[in-house]
Amino acid sequence: MRKIFFIFLSLISISAFSQTYFIHCGRLIDGISNQVQPEMTVIVVGNKITDIRKGYSAAEAGAQVIDLKNKTVMPGLMDAHVHLSGETSKNRYTEYFTLNDEDFAFRSVNYAERTLMAGFTTVRDLGGTIAVSMRNAINNGFIRGPRIISAGKSIATTGGHADPTNGVNRKLMGDPDAKDGVINSPDEAVKAVRQRYKEGSDLIKITATGGVLSNAKDGAGAHFTEEEIRAVVNTAKDYGFKVAAHAHGAEGIKRAVRAGVNSIEHGTFMDEEGMRLMKQHNTWYVPTITAGKSVADSAKIDGYYPPFVTVKALETGPKIQATFAKAYKAGVKIAFGTDAGVFAHGKNYKEFEYMVEAGMPPMEAIKSATMATAELFGMADKLGSIQKDKIADIIAVDGNPVADIKAMKDVVFVMKEGVIYKR
Repeated sequence: MRKIFFIFLSLISISAFSQTYFIHCGRLIDGISNQVQPEMTVIVVGNKITDIRKGYSAAEAGAQVIDLKNKTVMPGLMDAHVHLSGETSKNRYTEYFTLNDEDFAFRSVNYAERTLMAGFTTVRDLGGTIAVSMRNAINNGFIRGPRIISAGKSIATTGGHADPTNGVNRKLMGDPDAKDGVINSPDEAVKAVRQRYKEGSDLIKITATGGVLSNAKDGAGAHFTEEEIRAVVNTAKDYGFKVAAHAHGAEGIKRAVRAGVNSIEHGTFMDEEGMRLMKQHNTWYVPTITAGKSVADSAKIDGYYPPFVTVKALETGPKIQATFAKAYKAGVKIAFGTDAGVFAHGKNYKEFEYMVEAGMPPMEAIKSATMATAELFGMADKLGSIQKDKIADIIAVDGNPVADIKAMKDVVFVMKEGVIYKR
């Protein structure tokens, strides 16, 4: 009897894996072409796309038809900068003293599902202490959420953005070191990268300049020497890691680019020299316009942030969109990223609206969150477009986002790896 039971379970597993879908698409954005293709059929078998056909193909025996004839179908979206470990609130700065990792983890289950339901099937979590565990839980089917590429603990300098003891009582500060993601020399940088590898991270994030939300005065100054960043980058390469650099100030951006990081996050005060360097070094720019606007709005609420943070948020936040516009016109490579968590998870779509508002055509904005981001992630051979033999991450929205980018808000269908999560 036991043997029959296990055979039955195996058959269920095989059946679920080999389910065939014929997706009838009223409009198809494939992530590569600049043209919207009308009346197409995408065929999914198991977790892979096996064919794309013109017209509405009749389903084969045993296949299931998904009628999206009045929708726009596109690849699953990607966000290159999120923080699923938390979400903005007036109590954010005291919660680290009152909540445990388990409390943050249980909250994050909701954040992850919201993100997936908004059409984002892959994200980079850049600096969350529980993100590695959340990635594993999603991969093992315990919770629902996007595919997570996790940086684990961000690497900072003493007192820099991502030093976990900023702003606390001196008796509680201690002296965090490389194990805690705080370094002050090239040797310590090497150790910090290796520690992230030991903890199971997928990439490295450094905070190359000051930041807005850390409870410290400086929000833009360069915090790493170029030698320290180079030590991070060289060690990261040994472990197959890419390096993302949080950087607001112009000097810190240029140091990070020259040292070989793969992406600049935020880039608020990037100057023309920095843009030229990014083009020269093939460095990606992840703007996070939504975060800039959100923190500026929150800073206007009395007592929402500590005084240091309020000043920085009002100064820095509103400038990111204008920098994005200049970088786009200059030809810097742009990947979609929002900094979700700084604002409410699930509202990542706002970034599309701000990008288009700043001058990027809607189709390019969509491609920045599909094929462009897949290239940044090093996953362009598997994700980012609707093509034969790629993983079946597919979403659909009401309306036509190329005609009105606000349609990106209305995600009505979500498939990740051939499994339907929203329909």
